[in-house]
Amino acid sequence: KHRHRTQVTGMRNWYVLSIVALVLMGVQRFLYKVCAEKECDTAWTTFSFMATVTVLSAVFFLALKGSVSDARMLLLTAGINSASFVLGTITHIEALKHVPSSVVYPIIRLNMVVVVLFSILFLHDRVSLHQVLGILLAIAVIVILTREAEGAKGDFGSVRKGLLLAFVSLVSGSVASISSKFAAAYSNKLGFMALSYFLGALFSAALIRRSGKETSGGNRKDAVRIGLLMGLINFAGFYTFLAALSVGPLSIIVSITGMHFVIAVLLSVIVYKEKLSRTRILGMALAVASILFLRA
Repeated sequence: KHRHRTQVTGMRNWYVLSIVALVLMGVQRFLYKVCAEKECDTAWTTFSFMATVTVLSAVFFLALKGSVSDARMLLLTAGINSASFVLGTITHIEALKHVPSSVVYPIIRLNMVVVVLFSILFLHDRVSLHQVLGILLAIAVIVILTREAEGAKGDFGSVRKGLLLAFVSLVSGSVASISSKFAAAYSNKLGFMALSYFLGALFSAALIRRSGKETSGGNRKDAVRIGLLMGLINFAGFYTFLAALSVGPLSIIVSITGMHFVIAVLLSVIVYKEKLSRTRILGMALAVASILFLRA
C-alpha cells in the first residue's frame, strides 16, 4: 500500500509541475508580444533576459558546487545553443510586430517537427504511426496559417516579412533544442545554462552596439524591465520542467509543456483584443493535436 501511494503521489507531482511549467512558459512567450506592442528595442530586451538567466544559473551552479567533466562539449553545445537561441528570440519578437500572435506562436512552436525529423534521420529513432500523423498535421498548420496570414494585412505591417522571421525563429529554435539534448546528455545542466545564456548576453550586447540605434529612456527602461521579467520566469519555468522530468515520463511532460503557445495566444486575445478567426482557431487546434501525436 505504501509503495502504491508513493507512485500515485509521484504521478500527481510531475503532472502538477508540468502544468506549472506550461503556464510559466506561456507567460514568458506572451511577454514577447508585450515587448512587440510596446515597440521595445529587441536587442536590449534580449540582453536583459539573457543576463538575468546567466546570473541565476551561475549562482545555483556555484551554490550546488557543480562540476564540468567535458569542457569541450560544454563550450560547443553552449556556443551553438546561445547563438541559435538569441537569433530565435529576436526573430520571434520581430515577427510579432508584423503578424498576429495567433499565427506566429503556432508556427514557431512547430520546431518540434524539425527536432523529430532530425532524430529520425540522424539519430535513427523509430517513427510510429501517430508521429507520422503529427508531422502531417504540422505541415497542414503551416500551410493553413500562412495562407490565412497573407489575407490579414493592415495594422500588422508586412506579413511576408513577419512570416519569414517566424520561420527563421522556427529553425533557430530547432537548433537550440537539438543542442540542448546533447548538452543534457554530456554536460552539467546548470553549467550549460550559465555559459549558454552568458554567451547569449554577449551576442545581444554586440547587436546593441552594432545597431547603434538611439532609443528613448522610457523605451529602454521598458525593454530592460520586460527582459528581466522574462529571465525570472524562464529560469523558474525551466527549473520546474526539470523537476517534473525527474519523476515523470518525458513524452507526456513535453507534450503538456509544448502547448504553452496557447497560453500566450489567449493572453494576447484578452489583453490586446486580438481577433481569433475560425482559420486561426483551426490552426491552433491542429498544432495542439500535432504536438500530442508527436509523443513517443
